[in-house]
Amino acid sequence: MAQNDLHETAKALVAEGKGILAADESTGTIKKRFDSIGLESTEESRRAYRELLFTTPGTEEYISGVILYDETIRQSASDGTPFPKLLASKGIIPGIKVDLGAKPLALSGGETITEGLDGLRDRLKEYHGLGARFAKWRATYSITDSLPSDYCIWTNAHALARYAALCEEAGIVPIVEPEVLMDGIHTIEQSYHVTSRVLKALYTELYDQRVDVEGTLLKPNMVLSGYDAAERAGAEEVAEWTLKCFYKHVPAAVPGIVFLSGGQSDEDATANLNAMNAKGPHPWQLSFSYGRALQAPALKAWGGKPENVEAAQHAYYHRAKMNSAARSGLYAPELEREAVTA
Repeated sequence: MAQNDLHETAKALVAEGKGILAADESTGTIKKRFDSIGLESTEESRRAYRELLFTTPGTEEYISGVILYDETIRQSASDGTPFPKLLASKGIIPGIKVDLGAKPLALSGGETITEGLDGLRDRLKEYHGLGARFAKWRATYSITDSLPSDYCIWTNAHALARYAALCEEAGIVPIVEPEVLMDGIHTIEQSYHVTSRVLKALYTELYDQRVDVEGTLLKPNMVLSGYDAAERAGAEEVAEWTLKCFYKHVPAAVPGIVFLSGGQSDEDATANLNAMNAKGPHPWQLSFSYGRALQAPALKAWGGKPENVEAAQHAYYHRAKMNSAARSGLYAPELEREAVTA
């Protein structure tokens, strides 16, 4: 029964036309975002911003789940309703980020290992009690002429699988997020080969550690040219290389792939997702789990001012709607005019 619940929750998170809002920025990251609009980051300003997003009318049409941060899952809306309960009342599944961040990997300069396994079983039990029904753990890998090393790839894969097994034990769907960072001058071919190595290690470890992949979701990078590359691949090429990589390494039993946006612009993240879905159908749902690419226009429109809440909500709703269209390959740049004319 518990296994069936995991399968059903995973499927619900990648329901047709829907995707996930990543609102799990750490206190340090949200401070940087608030700095960009000249707003002091306090517990109350962070709470007000998250409430703005979570109460946006109609987003449940396009948003299936929200990844929360430890502070946020304990906060409430201004009317006293706990955020997880508020989201659930709209048919949106609450989730939680459980890793404790990427730290330097011992004896491997320039690489990281994600920490947070110690005490995770007890934390997952608490988060389940607070309403979380899925979780997220992120590992990162850099591309250079010599990186990532096999050491980095396999130690992070092992940790991702240990996290996933603990989640399933707790009745929580694990989103596994192996992010190959796209900073650099590498070609799209290099991105393909590194992403392939990372996914091969990940699914080897998931199987070895008895994780039921039907109760998981994958949150990977798209296969892109480095952001500083002399020549950048367009959406069609990104779709071709990304699909080639995932068809080779991701089991068809995985219900869905919820792409991260990384450093892409809002519209590039949408266009690339659209190009992949236009080549469907695929064995898995191809969806989104965007943070900045869903929030950036809303944050800018809000500016920390109560009188701008409605404009900010409209900006967030629009981005959610655009990414929903990309879920079925029906997005077109002309649709962006809605944000201007509405």
